[in-house]
Amino acid sequence: MSARNWIDRFLEAQAAELGAARNTLMAYQRDLDDFTAWLEARAGDLGAVTQDDIEAYLVACDAQGLAVSTRARRLSAIKQLYRFAFEERLRPDNPAIAIKGPGKARRLPKTLDMDEVDRLLDAARSTGRTRADRLRNTCMMQLLYATGMRVSELVSLPVSAARGEPDMLLVNGKGGKERLVPLSTPARAALSAWLTLRDEAAERDRAAGKPPGPFLFPSGGKSGHLTRHRFYMLIKEIAVTAGVSPAKVTPHTLRHAFATHLLSNGADLRTIQTLLGHADVATTEIYTHVMDERLRDLVFGAHPLAQADTRRKDGGKTSSDGQ
Repeated sequence: MSARNWIDRFLEAQAAELGAARNTLMAYQRDLDDFTAWLEARAGDLGAVTQDDIEAYLVACDAQGLAVSTRARRLSAIKQLYRFAFEERLRPDNPAIAIKGPGKARRLPKTLDMDEVDRLLDAARSTGRTRADRLRNTCMMQLLYATGMRVSELVSLPVSAARGEPDMLLVNGKGGKERLVPLSTPARAALSAWLTLRDEAAERDRAAGKPPGPFLFPSGGKSGHLTRHRFYMLIKEIAVTAGVSPAKVTPHTLRHAFATHLLSNGADLRTIQTLLGHADVATTEIYTHVMDERLRDLVFGAHPLAQADTRRKDGGKTSSDGQ
């Protein structure tokens, strides 16, 4: 069986059995195509690969200056391919099973403080050429911060999910997994205002013989809804209006702000995991830096020895010194 057939069968299984998202499948294919091209340049093939071959490929990736995260992702794709090949009896062993990866550096996610978020939400109300643009932008920003949705989940929301003035939205997440996310009062108000205007436009289209689209944020493009790239550009415009550095504002930054602000105000990790749609709580644990800061502030602010140390730094005086 050719390398192409191996990869195609693996990707089909990922899609059918695990419900892998399209972007995930595309990432697997890019990484495995790169590995296959590297093998073919050395007259190798997927069926005859050894552990030494895979380790040599990783060394070559390192020599190219690829980031640790990229090398870890490529190894993960290779390990999953050979686990699949072993389970499907395409080869009698798994040459990748004992290889340790470089490990992905766990960087703290970039986020925004509450004042910056407030300024962004206010700026969305005045960003846009028309009233429709401004209502749509306000609705999208309110929903994004109120729910912590991924941008792909936001732009592809069906209009049916917004009917009936819901207190919660049903979101179709990664791998087709659905979850309910609650809406804040400002988000419900922004959603109602946008839906009213959107329905008026849909009625005009219907009267003109044009069927209305199924999406909450429709567009005339191929996808039928506002694209992720277009919203990415919109949020940069909103950041400029808000006086917040556009370099630190992305749709994903709002998702991080949602999680960080919930945690700092007492929400537990399991709840945040559910709201974000993380399959594993380990993914959510990156936000525990907020808990670390809160615990440190609690100790420094309330512990008697910490308070005594602060008083000494302020001048070496205690209450008895002034008597």
